[in-house]
Amino acid sequence: MPRPLGGDLVGPESHCISGSLTEHISPRPTWRRSQPEHIAQREAAGRLPIEQPRITVPEQHEPAAPDLAAVTTMGLLNSLPKLPLVGSILIVLCSLFTPTTAYTELGDEALRAIPSGGDGFNIDTGALLAPILIPRVPGTPGSLKVQQHFVDFFRANLPEWIIEWHNSTSKTPATGDKEIPFTNLIFRRDPPWAKGGDVEYLTLVAHYDSLYHPEGFIGAIDSAAPCAMLLHAARNIEEALVKKWKAMEASGDAGSGLEEEKGVQIILLDGEEAWVSWTDTDSLYGARALAKSWEDSVHPDGLYKTPLSSISLFLLIDLLGAPNPRIPSYFPSTHWAYKKMAKIEHRMRQLDVLETKPKHPFLTDRNKEKVGFGGGYVLDDHVPFLQRGVEILHIIPTPFPDVWHKIEDDGAHLDLPTVRDWARILTVFAAEWMELDEHLHKQIEGEAASESSDVKDEL
Repeated sequence: MPRPLGGDLVGPESHCISGSLTEHISPRPTWRRSQPEHIAQREAAGRLPIEQPRITVPEQHEPAAPDLAAVTTMGLLNSLPKLPLVGSILIVLCSLFTPTTAYTELGDEALRAIPSGGDGFNIDTGALLAPILIPRVPGTPGSLKVQQHFVDFFRANLPEWIIEWHNSTSKTPATGDKEIPFTNLIFRRDPPWAKGGDVEYLTLVAHYDSLYHPEGFIGAIDSAAPCAMLLHAARNIEEALVKKWKAMEASGDAGSGLEEEKGVQIILLDGEEAWVSWTDTDSLYGARALAKSWEDSVHPDGLYKTPLSSISLFLLIDLLGAPNPRIPSYFPSTHWAYKKMAKIEHRMRQLDVLETKPKHPFLTDRNKEKVGFGGGYVLDDHVPFLQRGVEILHIIPTPFPDVWHKIEDDGAHLDLPTVRDWARILTVFAAEWMELDEHLHKQIEGEAASESSDVKDEL
């Protein structure tokens, strides 16, 4: 149960006393930053709880993107402290060859070819969505069935993805002394040559559990449909990932250190919902346990010392699938990434790729400036990760859909064109983050053509 805006809200200002969260990153296509710098920022992004008093931080302006072509070795030397010449040269060489992060937009051809998911989102027979549209209370047979669906999907369609379980137990206000099991599932795709601790991850997240009450509650927007969207995205970037990595191996770039090792992981979290009423201890059971576990896990020889520091972006989606959503941008530090997703939506609408014709964009803050950030965000599964310095992009509508936490939140009340459009947008975002343009559009032209007939049948 994400906590709606209004009431006891926690604002971005309250954690801005930590250094990296106040440093607003320029859009990655504009320039590149050395990876050790942003690792250090995430490692140093304090462990202060978000319950700190609100603190107003003086407005900080983004630095202009540097002209990399004008940066010369002599310029780098002049910027260094007075060191022996050999030491200066070594530092310059390290700065020239450290890994960098980047984001590359897809061309129009690739945008037009992105599959919609077609019949996979059919609420009765769809291979992606239908198996999730059952009650999924933690520790119940329904929860186990949905877990099995996720595992079967990856084993059948994405066998190269690593599957991990993270298990924990907790008492709840509704179940007394009984320990309830909570099971998070992590599906991870690494470059084939990468070593543990050396990969940074685009992390796509949704929760799969459903409310304890009312009995029989399904939670189609909350969050069966978002889970299905992530399955769709994973399946539709896989072949392009393989092609990219094979090309890197053929060119000798694999593991060279000239480009960061980028992977993708999908986290499907259990226990997001409160059992009685939302409190710090009756909510986010799976997310709290996983964030703590990953904080305590160490890769002593890795570039990223903990699984938390390897998260380049924690993209959490929730309450998606109702018509005409309004998604604001909640965090200044990831507003650049929000704008990239908003640009994807804008471009796809210009190309007439998306099915919906809303009065306003899904992502309403495409032109918002950083000075326009006010104070609130929605309490959800990202909070334990935010507390530990992870960069968050939260895709959740405000106001919440009308069916939120009502028995009507079922498959029949999903707006399937909206579901399919979100699936397209999220797939493109993942493909752009992973820089798959030249490897993507050729593979999916045939898939898009075959799915178009399915979409027409459903509409």
